[in-house]
Amino acid sequence: MGSERLLDPFIAAADRALRALAAPVHASRPYPGQPGATTLDDSQRRESAALMRVNHAGEVAAQALYHGQALGARSPATRELLLKAAREEADHLGWCEQRLRELGARPSLLNPLWYAGSFAIGAVAAAFGDGTSLGFVAETERQVEGHLDEHLRRLPTADVSSRAVVDAMRDDEIAHAGAARAAGGVELPGLVRGMMRGTAKVMTASAYWI
Repeated sequence: MGSERLLDPFIAAADRALRALAAPVHASRPYPGQPGATTLDDSQRRESAALMRVNHAGEVAAQALYHGQALGARSPATRELLLKAAREEADHLGWCEQRLRELGARPSLLNPLWYAGSFAIGAVAAAFGDGTSLGFVAETERQVEGHLDEHLRRLPTADVSSRAVVDAMRDDEIAHAGAARAAGGVELPGLVRGMMRGTAKVMTASAYWI
């Protein structure tokens, strides 16, 4: 019985990974988009699809990051904060998935790689303690906010559905960063922040095309 309890967190983590990568995502909140509200030309549709594929890949990575951090969290309060954020990020995943279907596009073929790498990063962050782990959340969400701001500048003005999805995601990312800082997240060293930006650039550039 004791060994089974020790395995429970790992079984739960494996289940969450399968749900994020293989199962259709059912968002718990209403879809912010407006299907059929506008007609996009081919060029606009391609740009919107590429950007929403990047956003979908980012949400896969966010799920993995939070799952890895939750697995190694020291306190129940930190673990619950991380899992709550992951549940809200799952809504983002579902919204991006729906928008990709509406645009006739597919998710990134590299999503399993993004999940595995991000889970490992989350687990490493958790190993440095809850303060560092929460600081990692705050910095990640700050950088994601910047990416979403860029996408709002690049998305076609006519694509009101994609823009509504990105706007709703952005609001949640800001809230997640604030919650992590309020819970004791510490400022990360500049070198770590720079490495995070570099890793994000590799992912976003790859997911745009693949």
